[in-house]
Amino acid sequence: MNRNQAMDLLKKHLKNKNLMKHCLAVEAVMAGLARHFGEDEEKWALAGLLHDIDYDFTKDDPQRHSLEGAKILEEAGLPEEVVYAVKVHNEAHGLPRNSLMDKALYSVDPLTGLITAAALIRPEKSLFAVNVESLMKRYGEKAFARGANRNAIAACTELGISMEEFMAIGLEAMQGIANELGLA
Repeated sequence: MNRNQAMDLLKKHLKNKNLMKHCLAVEAVMAGLARHFGEDEEKWALAGLLHDIDYDFTKDDPQRHSLEGAKILEEAGLPEEVVYAVKVHNEAHGLPRNSLMDKALYSVDPLTGLITAAALIRPEKSLFAVNVESLMKRYGEKAFARGANRNAIAACTELGISMEEFMAIGLEAMQGIANELGLA
């Protein structure tokens, strides 16, 4: 499945514009991490783009979220490693994160929320007004971006990189699509 086909599939199932932007952000960061690790950028980006494909109809049922998405992706013929990464990004299922892609998606998902929130509190409302130092500070503030699971972000160390490096890769990737995210 190419990106255009993936976007069509996502738009078929996901109508929330902010959630669509979230998926674009996760796609960008996953692609950036794949480049960093020398992994398959296309597969990692697809996992990021499609990870919340079922959220419009599972948001009130965390036990179904990502399982329904995995079914959609499996039926669409996506590679098993992408389907599995999407399935295990929701820790509610207690499934092991085995691959580097699994671990990355789990940590990237909440990171994009933290980065977006950090941009939105700036007067400029721009990703370019954010830096890693400010992200680390905001990460430590429990009341800031409460929905961004700090434990999941911290699990980035399972990728063999520091949180600062992880945040730098994520921020740079999101800055690369700042216009699409409405945060230029």
